[in-house]
Amino acid sequence: MKIHNFSAGPGILPQEVLKQAADACINFDNLNLSLLEISHRSKNYEATIAEARQIVKELFEVGDEYEVFYLGGGASLQFAMVPYNLLRESGTAAYVNTGVWASKAIKEAKLIGNTSVIASSEDKKFSYIPKGYIIPTDADYLHITSNNTIYGTQIKEFPKCPIPLVCDMSSDIFSRTVNAKDFSLIYAGAQKNMGPAGSTMVMVKKDILGKTGRKMLSMLDYQVHIKGGSMYNTPPVFPIYVSLLTLRWLKKNGGIKWIEKINRQKADALYNEIDRNSMFVGTAAKEDRSDMNVCFLLNKPELEVDFDKLWKDAGISGIRGHRDVGGYRASLYNALPIESVNVLVETMQAFEKKFGS
Repeated sequence: MKIHNFSAGPGILPQEVLKQAADACINFDNLNLSLLEISHRSKNYEATIAEARQIVKELFEVGDEYEVFYLGGGASLQFAMVPYNLLRESGTAAYVNTGVWASKAIKEAKLIGNTSVIASSEDKKFSYIPKGYIIPTDADYLHITSNNTIYGTQIKEFPKCPIPLVCDMSSDIFSRTVNAKDFSLIYAGAQKNMGPAGSTMVMVKKDILGKTGRKMLSMLDYQVHIKGGSMYNTPPVFPIYVSLLTLRWLKKNGGIKWIEKINRQKADALYNEIDRNSMFVGTAAKEDRSDMNVCFLLNKPELEVDFDKLWKDAGISGIRGHRDVGGYRASLYNALPIESVNVLVETMQAFEKKFGS
C-alpha cells in the first residue's frame, strides 16, 4: 500500500532524493566510500557544501551581500544565536508572537538583552496573524515567524520594515515566492522542506553583523561560521547533503515559482473540502491559513475513532494534530504529491457520506 505522508516534521522528501541519499551512504561521488565515513575536509565534500550554500542564493535571487551557512542545533539554537549576534548590549529587539516557536524565540532573546513583544495573537490561541502593529524604528531588528506549524497560520504579506527583518522560515522555506532582499536574516531547520533533521540553514546580510559590542563565543558567532565556510567545526554532513539534493530537485523542476503553484493547488483542494464538508471545521482565521500546515477539527469528536480508522485504512499517515492543540493537521510540504491530498479529500468525503446526518 502506498503511504501518504502528511507528517509535520521531519516531513516527506522526494523519492528520488531518498534514493540518491541512500546510494551516497554506500558510494559517495564514485569514491567507493560512504558519505558517512569520508572527511568533511575532502575536496568532494567541500564541493557539496559550497553548492549547498550557493543554490540557496540562486533560489532566493540574492547576491554577494548575503552569506549562507549551515549549522547544527536546529532552529531552536537560532532562537539564541539571532539575539546574540544582532542585539546590542544597550539595544532592544522587537518580536511578533504567533505561536509556540515564536514564544520560544522570545524567551531566549530575553536572556540575551532587552526584548519587546510588539504584537501577539496569543489572545485567540494563535489562530490568526497580527496586523497593523507599529515597528519601533530604534530596535536592532524585528523577528517574525513566517509559518506556524502547530496552529496552521502563515504570514501572507510581510511587514515593510525600517529595521533589519529576521525571519524563522523553518516550515515554509522555498514553498512560495518571497522577496528575500527584504530580509536581513532568514533561518530554517531543514526537516520540513529541505532535508532530514540535524541541519539548519542561515542566510544573513553581512552588513548587520559585528555591531553588538559584546565579546563573542566562537561557536555562537555568525562571522566565525561564515569565515569557516560552514565548517568551523565538523558540520552535519549527511543532512546538508540531503538538503543539497532536495534543492537540486527543486531547481531542476522549475524552482520556487513551480512549487508555489502546486502548493496552492494542494492547499485549495483541502481547505475547500474542509469548508464544504459538514463533518469538519478549520481552526485558523481564513485570511491567515497556512498553505503548509492545514489544521482542522471534527464537528463530532465522538466519531474520532471512526475517522481515524478510515484514514489509516486509506494509507494516510501523520495527520494527528500537535499534542498541544489536538484535532488534525495535514502538512503539505513541497515533496507531498497532490495525489496524496486527493486521497485525504476522498477519505473525508467518504466519512461524511457514512456518518453525516
